[in-house]
Amino acid sequence: MAEATLRRRLKQEGLTYQKDALRRDLAIARLAHTRETIPQIAVALGFAEPSAFRRAFRKWTGVRPADYRRQR
Repeated sequence: MAEATLRRRLKQEGLTYQKDALRRDLAIARLAHTRETIPQIAVALGFAEPSAFRRAFRKWTGVRPADYRRQR
């Protein structure tokens, strides 16, 4: 589903869409419940580079993705 379509449908339901929050939640779930590599997760979540994903994840959570996975 296109992002614009999702936004429009959520708006019709009285909900909002926050891309960063969704990406954060999906990243946390994938790190905790899959064996996907960090580059695989980065691509799946729409990041151009794994390094961009790592920076965003650290901004969201305060820890690196690999450290988060080890703590789980």
